[in-house]
Amino acid sequence: MKAIARGHWGPAGVAIAIGLLLLVFLVVPVVKVVYVAFQHPHTGALTLINFIDFFRTSLFQESFFNSLYVAIMSVALSSAFALPLAYFTTRFNFAGAIAIQTLGIVPLIMPPFVGAVAMLLLFGENGSLNLLLNDWFGVTIPLMRGLNGVILVESIHYFPFILINLSAALNNIDRAMEESAQNLGASGVRLFRRIVFPLAMPGYVAGASLVFLKVFDDLGTPLLLNVNNMLAPQAYLRISNIGISDPMGYVISVILVAFSLLALWTSALALRGKDYATVQKGGGGLAKRDLRFWEKIGCYAVIVLILLLVLSPHFGLFILSLGTIWSFSVLPDAYTIDHYMRVFSTSSEYITNTLLYAGLAAAIDVVLGTAIAYVVWRTKLIGRQWLDYIAMGALAIPGVVLGIGYLRTFYDFNVPIIDKPLASWWVIIVIALAIRRLPYALRACVAALQQVSVMLEEAAESLGASKRRTVIRIVVPLMSGGIVAGFVTSFATAAVELSATIMLVSAESDAPLAFGIYQYMQSAAGRGPGAALGIVAVVIVGIATYVSHRIIARKESERAPELAIAVGV
Repeated sequence: MKAIARGHWGPAGVAIAIGLLLLVFLVVPVVKVVYVAFQHPHTGALTLINFIDFFRTSLFQESFFNSLYVAIMSVALSSAFALPLAYFTTRFNFAGAIAIQTLGIVPLIMPPFVGAVAMLLLFGENGSLNLLLNDWFGVTIPLMRGLNGVILVESIHYFPFILINLSAALNNIDRAMEESAQNLGASGVRLFRRIVFPLAMPGYVAGASLVFLKVFDDLGTPLLLNVNNMLAPQAYLRISNIGISDPMGYVISVILVAFSLLALWTSALALRGKDYATVQKGGGGLAKRDLRFWEKIGCYAVIVLILLLVLSPHFGLFILSLGTIWSFSVLPDAYTIDHYMRVFSTSSEYITNTLLYAGLAAAIDVVLGTAIAYVVWRTKLIGRQWLDYIAMGALAIPGVVLGIGYLRTFYDFNVPIIDKPLASWWVIIVIALAIRRLPYALRACVAALQQVSVMLEEAAESLGASKRRTVIRIVVPLMSGGIVAGFVTSFATAAVELSATIMLVSAESDAPLAFGIYQYMQSAAGRGPGAALGIVAVVIVGIATYVSHRIIARKESERAPELAIAVGV
């Protein structure tokens, strides 16, 4: 308000508009969920009775501890996958290190629920692996039984979060620290345990907290594996089967949000009061050494084993999409392209809806992300940091919670022109996707803006350019690499979002691709078309990711000429 009184209408008006948008579509729905959770179902008075009933019910107790157990074990198993890949590729000299890092990130392209059925066919009780083990040795391994299956699928999908962050941390370690420890006699496991890993702890904790948060809130994987005794599936089932008036769905939602925030808080607390700074900028990374022949064989054996396991959902899904019948056999009986023909002839609406929804959501995200980044980092508006805090807060809100909040908040709000509730209009899906993916676009835009020198803006304004013209002609073009990265990241992740959309799809004609995959996978006859649709999803996300890398690389090479031109403008 003070900024408006002083005549700063542009930034202040933008900040207020964004603040109202986040208030209506993020804060209010979440607050509504929390309020209903504490509301007596009959009298409407505030009470703890709903939470007392929750912890007195054996099913909910079991679901709570199951979700906690799955999240913790997924972090442990993800660490077992990520640590060798990160350490070997940053510590030793051997061919293929870049390819290994790239393949290690590939699992993020496929959402976990898509590969869950393929994992069942490969590693389930009657899957390919157990059929072979039973024939050869007379034993089977319960890899996909109950909670074990959820842990395995989630770990394979989310371990790249630890791999990416840990690899970056290892590359930033001051080489002098390692050399000093070696001079004092530390080597091998002791060097890693006492020096290397502690110095890389910030990267590991960042990745591990993301894995915990994502696994604890995931809805699609447990549902497709028919594991309903977990919190997120219980919240969905209570609301979808009993109705939006059931208090238990809201209680579970509050617990999901609380543990998401707890995961982020714990990660910050674990690093508090400790110094991880390096002596030299960039740290130099670990001192790489050449491997002896047998060491190289051992490293490659471990890496190949891990990569085969983490890439198995992609192989399994591709085989399933081409198979006719795949049941109680190591491989399908025959192969066909009929599943793809069926998908493109009868289910193309899923694909077009996804391209529309994800495209609109990503466009909204980069506009909001650019505006928030500029307001926070280039203005002196009072309270501007709260825009960043609230927007990033969407990261801690599970999709199922946001979906429930939208149903409760907007179900009675009729849109005048179409005369139907906002909660049942396809636009609400776009809004949910945009809010859910806003943190990704925002961080990309902030990083891009921080690389644009404020002196370029001052130079343009000194030559007579207005603030608006400076932003449009100087700032936004120089931020284009980050804006594109934010758009593609938001688009790729929104394209396969299930948790929020499954709550908000009111008509089959409005359903996106992730919902279509889930519907197909509900029956054995639909697994083939569902797998084909899953491959389409992987291709869409893969192309988006590739285009993002190409554009960013091109923008980096063009950055110097752009800077020179910008100064001239």
